[in-house]
Amino acid sequence: MKTSHTVVTSDARELHTVVEDSVELVVTSPPYPMIEMWDDLFTTLNPETGTHLENESGDKAFESMHAELDTVWNELSRVLVDGGIACINIGDATRKLGDEFRVYQNHARIITGMVNAGFSPLPEILWRKPTNSGAKFMGSGMLPPNAYVTLEHEYILVFRNGVESRHFEPKSEDRYAASYFWEERNTWFSDVWTDVNGELQSLDAETGARDRSAAYPFEIPYRLINMYSVYGDTVLDPFWGTGTTSLAAIVAGRSSIGYELDDELVTAFKSQLDGVQDFSQQVSTQRIQDHVAFVNERRADGGSFEYTADAYNVPVITSQEQQFQLYHPTTVTEPEPGSGRGDEREFTVTHEPFTTEHTDSLEKEPGENTDTTLTDF
Repeated sequence: MKTSHTVVTSDARELHTVVEDSVELVVTSPPYPMIEMWDDLFTTLNPETGTHLENESGDKAFESMHAELDTVWNELSRVLVDGGIACINIGDATRKLGDEFRVYQNHARIITGMVNAGFSPLPEILWRKPTNSGAKFMGSGMLPPNAYVTLEHEYILVFRNGVESRHFEPKSEDRYAASYFWEERNTWFSDVWTDVNGELQSLDAETGARDRSAAYPFEIPYRLINMYSVYGDTVLDPFWGTGTTSLAAIVAGRSSIGYELDDELVTAFKSQLDGVQDFSQQVSTQRIQDHVAFVNERRADGGSFEYTADAYNVPVITSQEQQFQLYHPTTVTEPEPGSGRGDEREFTVTHEPFTTEHTDSLEKEPGENTDTTLTDF
């Protein structure tokens, strides 16, 4: 199996290389309006934003920033297939302008913009982001009533393009092979994720680049890609950053397209690809081992299984899991110098079915639990 991963150094307000109805899934985290680190970017896109900030007009600055994002949402409705899914990771902002301290509800404004672009809102997900602060409030210390709670969660807003879901041929091999385990479904499709900590994101770009991009944990796009796409699909990230979405697409065996203004981030991504084979093995091995732990726990509680996942010889609960198959990236081919468009780079990845044999080369970390092993049942 081969997948392609294209990165375009350009403005996402016009996805000029992406043809209509050519993308099945969008997973992205845009610049957050009213977060100071993004003020310069939004002012560059629309100088009136800077004027509103200088005049301490928070509402006008907020709306001006979101108006730029609205142009991207309109483009998404054009390139997404009917029934395609768009997942937008966003946090609200707290800020003081002049004498007023308040929260700016980015998630609510994006919902409005996406609905205006023709999308249907679906149930959203909350995840609790890591925080290094021991303080859980701002304001007046230990004295009521003027403290403010700390924002420690972000939203994953989920939308469908149009009103109807995607249609597939009966028993589609790409769809059934892309199934997930029953217990993964129960965790992933919960509306609150409390277990996302980003520990698997071992291929970060240089710290400075990550700080500028505000990249989200690898686990977030990886889950969303597995939840809302099948093999053969293409995933688009119009705010590509350090390429976390493309990395997740490679590990998940999907193609990807990214738009990014900062060419330095695209260059940094190339170093991540050097270790993608080992990283993918770690991710896939962990999924299988977690499932084996679930099987052992369920059996200890008296539960039983009627089916087997053929590729891994492990019990599963439903017949839909029988064709479950992970893929392992084996080779990455970088674009030849001078090939393609000047603002576009395309990486080609070859994948082979991931088998339990791939786990033999993975060493246990010191202190890692060795009770769960990949065994025949």
